[in-house]
Amino acid sequence: MDIERIHTPVMLERTVELLAPALEAPGSVLVDATLGMGGHSRAFLERFPELIVIGLDRDTDALGIARERLAPYGERARFVHTVYDGIARAVRREGYSEVQGVLFDLGVSSLQLDRAERGFAYSKDAPLDMRMDSTRGRTAAEVIAEESEEELRRIFLDYGEEKLAARYARAIVRARAERSITRSGELVQILHDATPVAVQRQGHPAKRVFQALRIEVNEELSVLEAAIPAALDTIAVGGRIVVLSYQSLEDRLVKRELQAASSSTAPAGLPMELPEHRPQFKLLVRGAELASEAEQLENPRAKPVRLRAAERVRRAS
Repeated sequence: MDIERIHTPVMLERTVELLAPALEAPGSVLVDATLGMGGHSRAFLERFPELIVIGLDRDTDALGIARERLAPYGERARFVHTVYDGIARAVRREGYSEVQGVLFDLGVSSLQLDRAERGFAYSKDAPLDMRMDSTRGRTAAEVIAEESEEELRRIFLDYGEEKLAARYARAIVRARAERSITRSGELVQILHDATPVAVQRQGHPAKRVFQALRIEVNEELSVLEAAIPAALDTIAVGGRIVVLSYQSLEDRLVKRELQAASSSTAPAGLPMELPEHRPQFKLLVRGAELASEAEQLENPRAKPVRLRAAERVRRAS
């Protein structure tokens, strides 16, 4: 497998630029909460010779590849098999009470998309798995087989923002009554057959359903909802966080958490803001930044990315 070909870190230079001021002191610690194949981490280890990187990932395949790629950096690269809402425990396990930087590069990784047998890609027929950690949890096939029509409709609507959620849920329930749906190709055909021709011209009918199933299988939004506050709590004064999101549900959640952390907690009507009510973070970018047009052309996976960042300016007493 040519890792350099399949894995191009998204918004790498901008990510380095935003985190650099927090990582220049000797002994600084960066948590790469979504290590993947280590592309971002390798760049940081190269550019900051005394930096420690703690890499988290739930995908054992990705961890194996990252260990090999980052082996030249020795003990400066640490690896923890965990979902990223376990960030505080991982940091403590490595012997630190706080860190100077945190990076989240959310969504499905290049490795998961490009290995057909993982079942993430609707364009490749494979077992309907979609687990980021293939050692535990329900597969997408089990979700399809076990959930009611109403629950499938909710999953497709809430996690895929799919307008045809009810239609697709009904079609799946009818199809599974005749035979088990165990492969991505089977599910794609069911969705295709249930999609009006006019809608098919607007994009692949399976895209949003596959996104929704992936989020459900991996509990991505509930995990992220716990992970961002936990990550913020680990950041030292002067430390920074950068989050790359790839779909609107993720980005909305990240936006909400960062805005709350960077807002005053003073009750309305107070004549002046007391020190204890001042924000603990400040936002580093206005709104959400996009990848440049040049990067989007060179790396199609950069097209949907939304970057947000913040810096801790004080810690509550």
